[in-house]
Amino acid sequence: MAEAENLLLIQVDEWPGYLLGAEGRSPVMTPTLDALAEGGIRFTNCQSSCPVCIPARRSLMTGTYPSTHGDRVYSDHMPMPDMETLAGAFRKAGFQTYAVGKLHVYPQRSRIGFDDCILMEEGRYEMGSIDDYQIWLGEHGYTGREFEHAMGNNTYYTRPWHLPDETHPTVWATDMMCRTIMRRDPDRPFFYYMSYQFPHPPLVPLQSYLDMYDLDEIEVPEAEDDDWNGRYDVLRFFTDDGKAYSHKEKKLALRAFYAQCTLIDHQIRRIIGTLRENGLLDKTVIGFVSDHGDMLFNHGMVAKRVFYNESSNVPFILSGKPLEKYRGTVTDKLCSLEDIMPTLLNIFSIPVPDTVEGIDILSEDKPMLFGEISEGIKATRMATDGRFKLIYYPYGNVKQLFDISADPGEHHDLSGMEEYAGIEEKLEKYLISNLHGKDDLEWVKDGKLAGYPADGRKLPFSYDLVNQRGLHWPLPSEYKKTL
Repeated sequence: MAEAENLLLIQVDEWPGYLLGAEGRSPVMTPTLDALAEGGIRFTNCQSSCPVCIPARRSLMTGTYPSTHGDRVYSDHMPMPDMETLAGAFRKAGFQTYAVGKLHVYPQRSRIGFDDCILMEEGRYEMGSIDDYQIWLGEHGYTGREFEHAMGNNTYYTRPWHLPDETHPTVWATDMMCRTIMRRDPDRPFFYYMSYQFPHPPLVPLQSYLDMYDLDEIEVPEAEDDDWNGRYDVLRFFTDDGKAYSHKEKKLALRAFYAQCTLIDHQIRRIIGTLRENGLLDKTVIGFVSDHGDMLFNHGMVAKRVFYNESSNVPFILSGKPLEKYRGTVTDKLCSLEDIMPTLLNIFSIPVPDTVEGIDILSEDKPMLFGEISEGIKATRMATDGRFKLIYYPYGNVKQLFDISADPGEHHDLSGMEEYAGIEEKLEKYLISNLHGKDDLEWVKDGKLAGYPADGRKLPFSYDLVNQRGLHWPLPSEYKKTL
């Protein structure tokens, strides 16, 4: 087995765990990722303990849970906690550490342990920086034009990419990573972090990738398949966004999402080719993971921030010739993003910082996992033992229990059934034991989950079309204050 000298960690944004060809039921073409999975180990039960971008990335980079790193909401002005990061640990061990793409940290140009980062942050001028992708666009005659496609970063309308192929964020980021590899210090090992902003909306794939998918073959999931459809008032807070789209628009959205996945898959081939042609591939460990998934109209929902599998279960692959002994391994052992840092550090015999709460999932087992997302009326908590999952909504005191082994689509709610009472009680006790802040004070009574009554309230209307972006040159007046 080749010695592990280098690490390439690829992270994508909003990619559900089931959207891999290797899964066997995926409608998406992912030949590159399927090959990586065949050459290594694939974790089918990797969970995002807080399925939204910033908290999930904090967990990945610190190996700590939201209760420790401080964010279970999406706190875009919260600095990283004062602890050693994944990048910092590799750098301390003598690795050159470089990132390309999306970091999603604050301050926006914080290196979080990397030597440097070629940044692409989805045009977030409001965070106080112009990222490297925007600078590159300006230098090549496309200043401020990245959102001329008019598609929103949190909506599911779609159209093809509007500028030349080489300007597409996925292609551009891949170019930058390939150049980073070719500019490496030949005398030091490397940790490279390739962080794609897609398949997260906006849904703007290249036309050539849209053409790979026949619209007639796209199947739209139906919420009517759930025996709990319409049973709980709280769920309208999560299904309202999905109701905005017609059946045709859902088909178009799914096709575009799949096309963005395949584009990423194919671009990863270029990175692997660059490693090979520079004599680096045989000693490089390659990891692939997402921060969270996307509901993609399953259960009538879109986006993330819930604990159904399409949102919380993420793809996770470890591959490369140094891990050849795991070739073809598929495991359903429970793991989470917090486990990735200690696992990778142990592969390279780098000391794991005392602050890390995750485990090395190649040598240990995680018996239970607690998840949390949001506060207020959309607050959701989760407990799982790897097979059974308890989802809890304090608004209306709603509990749902699923056997995710027998029912991965989570169509059958087992809560309240006598034959599953022991399992439900065990998971409820574990969930309560992990509540913190005001949660346990406000939602627990006499050792049981009590929540609070549903009162029929409405969510505010999004007059900004869910953070719609516009023309980015000249700088919008609201952003000038931050720069």
